[in-house]
Amino acid sequence: MKVGGEKLKAIIFDWGDTLMHDFPEFKGAMFYWPHVELMPGVKNTLAQLHTEYICCVASNAGDSNADLMGSALGRVSVKEYFRYLFTSKELGFSKPDINFFTEIMSRIGVAADECIMVGNDYNKDIIPAKKAGMHTILVSADTKGIEMNHADVIISTMDELCNALKLL
Repeated sequence: MKVGGEKLKAIIFDWGDTLMHDFPEFKGAMFYWPHVELMPGVKNTLAQLHTEYICCVASNAGDSNADLMGSALGRVSVKEYFRYLFTSKELGFSKPDINFFTEIMSRIGVAADECIMVGNDYNKDIIPAKKAGMHTILVSADTKGIEMNHADVIISTMDELCNALKLL
């Protein structure tokens, strides 16, 4: 997929409420929760994208490190779709710090214009990723009446992601 003459190489996904449902009633690391589940459309979308793109997960995940995040992703059978898992603990920066995003790009060896950030939090995922030079896709069911000019594309569910990539 070409964007401005450059090939998109990496998709960086937020974790909570982008890939996996974040249940506020459960505390601690998601891996230990009594119930974990994917957001709608995630598994089929990842199955289509993981062979063409470097797929990563990037989260502030206060109670988890990358290993625990990977274990939680394994519980819903999608860990194999990700080449890299990052949390703020490993990166040394937290969203919305732009360094969170630039550190990920440095570690996976891609330029900003080769990356897409996919997230559900406009202020923590989309604005700083755009400021870091990435393409951005906001996953949000309700954006009516809200200016979202840092999001290149807005989708309501992950089922729409493959088509959204064609718009970049």
